[in-house]
This record gives sequence, C-alpha cells and structure tokens, in this order.
Amino acid sequence: YHPAPLSEKTPPDTFVVEISALYKLPVNYSIASGDEKGYFIIHSSSGIIKTSKNLEVEDFPVNFKVRATDSSNATIFNEVEVKVEVIDENNFPPVFPSSLLEERLAENLPATQIVQLKAQDNDTGRNGFLTYGILNGHGLKFWINETTGILYSTAPFDYEEEPTEYQVVVYAEDDGIPEKKRGYCTVVIKITD
Repeated sequence: YHPAPLSEKTPPDTFVVEISALYKLPVNYSIASGDEKGYFIIHSSSGIIKTSKNLEVEDFPVNFKVRATDSSNATIFNEVEVKVEVIDENNFPPVFPSSLLEERLAENLPATQIVQLKAQDNDTGRNGFLTYGILNGHGLKFWINETTGILYSTAPFDYEEEPTEYQVVVYAEDDGIPEKKRGYCTVVIKITD
C-alpha cells in the first residue's frame, strides 16, 4: 500500500488508507512493526489506518507492516507493507536582508556588474531553492543572473541625456509546493557624472 502523500500539517485522526485482507473468516488488523514513533493507529476490525498525532516531516517516509490475523487462531496471519510519505509544506517566503538598496553607477561604463543580491529562505529542499528575476527592467537596461542574483547593467548610461536614477525591483522566488513564494528588494541605481 502506498497511499497519497500527507501534508506535514495533517491533523491527528486523519484517514490515511484502508487495509483489506481477503479471508473466509473475520480478521484482526494490527500494526506489526516499523511505526516506532507511533504516528498511525489501525482499527482492528475495519483495517482503517488514521494518523494518531502531528507529523514531523524529517521522520518520513515511514514504512510499516500491517498484520491481518485470523480472529480465532493467532498462528494464522499475513503481513503487508504500507509506505507513507509526507510533503514538506512551503512555509516561508524568501527574504532579502534589506528591502531597499542604493547603488551608484558611473556613466559611460560598458555593461557591468552592479550588485549581488542574496535572499534567505528558511525552507529546505525545493521549497528553499531560489531563482532571481526583475519585475521592471527599464527597457532592458538591467538584467539579473537567475541563479547567482548578480544584477548587471546591459549598456552604458549617459548622465546628461538619460534619467540619473532608476528603481529596479528584484524578486527571489522559491520552487515551493503547493505554491511558489516571492520576496522583493528595490535597488535604487544612481548614475553619476
């Protein structure tokens, strides 16, 4: 048996799976081994398995054996394995150390690195895997490396002919389940003469 994965937020007494043994007489169901931390309970006559307490994602997957025993003769039984997986919920959005940064950029520079942005995400695995992007690129004057978070200008600026200040909104997005979460940082770029 490999039931649908449970969320780490699954409350106690949630239905997991129903075990069913084919036998001519009534059987008693029990968890024989493998559930050392006692996450599951089984109804002895229906074979319905439910959660018995809150789930700790780091303890999973759990493989345990369920035994069906002849109700009149304990020496007659069979066992089946149940594998239960738990999905780590995406609890945290990425966070930049500061939501506002100010950088200076001299005019007439060729395309250049401006600043490296780094966000933190307190989730693990893919829920904490970050990619970076720009919300507003000012006509493609800026781009960001989606893995390193380094923000670049793409061409020289002219202090006399163009705006002398740009607000570039950068985001970090996790690869979370069930939904992706974002954090934002505004980089104010001042062009210097």
